[in-house]
Amino acid sequence: MKLIKMATLKLYKILFRMLGSSFHKDYRLIMFESFLGKQYSDSPRAIYEYMSIQYPEYRLMWSVDRKHARIFKEYGIPYVSRFTPSWMIYMNKATLWVTNSRLPLWIPKPKGTTYLQTWHGTPLKRLGTDIDTVHMPGTDTERYKRNFTTEALKWDYLISPNRYSTDIFRRAFQFDKEVLETGYPRNDHLFTNNDETTRENIRKSLGLPDDKKIILYAPTWRDDSYHERGKYKFDLQFDTEKMYRELSDDYVIILRLHYLIAENLDLSRFEGFLYDFSKYEDIRDLYVVSDTLITDYSSVFFDYANLERPMIFYTYDIDNYRDKLRGFYFDFEQEAPGPLVQTTDALIGAIHAAETANFNEKYDTAAFRTQYCALEDGNATKRVCDEIVCHLNDKIV
Repeated sequence: MKLIKMATLKLYKILFRMLGSSFHKDYRLIMFESFLGKQYSDSPRAIYEYMSIQYPEYRLMWSVDRKHARIFKEYGIPYVSRFTPSWMIYMNKATLWVTNSRLPLWIPKPKGTTYLQTWHGTPLKRLGTDIDTVHMPGTDTERYKRNFTTEALKWDYLISPNRYSTDIFRRAFQFDKEVLETGYPRNDHLFTNNDETTRENIRKSLGLPDDKKIILYAPTWRDDSYHERGKYKFDLQFDTEKMYRELSDDYVIILRLHYLIAENLDLSRFEGFLYDFSKYEDIRDLYVVSDTLITDYSSVFFDYANLERPMIFYTYDIDNYRDKLRGFYFDFEQEAPGPLVQTTDALIGAIHAAETANFNEKYDTAAFRTQYCALEDGNATKRVCDEIVCHLNDKIV
């Protein structure tokens, strides 16, 4: 089986190069991809939407996993299915690739193509070569780090949300080309689409009640809990019955699981209280509509901090995650912009405490935003596009 897979990848690589050599470069074609082609979301979406308006002379195309093409069809967004012959042609002809996660290692970057890596979060947990021991399936520590840095060598530009991230990215990715320290384009939405009318419209479109507070629960994945490579396990680790009894009169909880988590949770017993929006197109609307965030070690809290709303950290496995799986870049227990809780009772108590006027002051969230969110102002996308389009125009000339 392994030999067959290796032979298939080699054939794909040969075919990719052959198709590329048969077509001229299109200096107006840009390819976008988000989370392995599974979403229309994140910074690639923000850049796509901005360029659609500000730079109509460019031809914009999405690379999409065919299993996740529905939203692109519904919105009338031009796309091509990943790994098809047409996709190989478009990827070779494009003057620019824009993606927020690593592309498969076998894909060679064509001559004349610029690769913009937006990445997808301010790091709390260790990344790339900074990880001591890799616990993911289908690889080992040495191979993981080698593959990571090999892919990063293809990047021409890397977006960073702050100086803290820039320093980590350069080391963890072994990246020595240009870092665009601009803030994250994806977070512009939190500044430009955060009014009450927008929130009401999102509530209605999601079918959420307008008389209850909304809690967003967005946990990350665990490297050592998986079904197979690229598909990770996850279970709700709180007492769902107790949460329902204690909170359902005043709250609803909307779930947003990480894109690598493969579970289909059965929430039918808690209809009207628990809603699973893991397959919703983009987490940005869930940020905007929610009143409080519950997460763990996910980078979502760096983004959510821009909204200046309460955050709670349900870290039931922090000892294992911190000391075995990943490790952290700073003292999370001391610097987290909200309480760390490990039991259902403590979680419920923190949710009620988040209603108090001085909750954010207690955890000094203003200082947290100053350190990690200073560049976020609603104009990150413009800053990125001004830089990239200038580079593309130089290529055309």
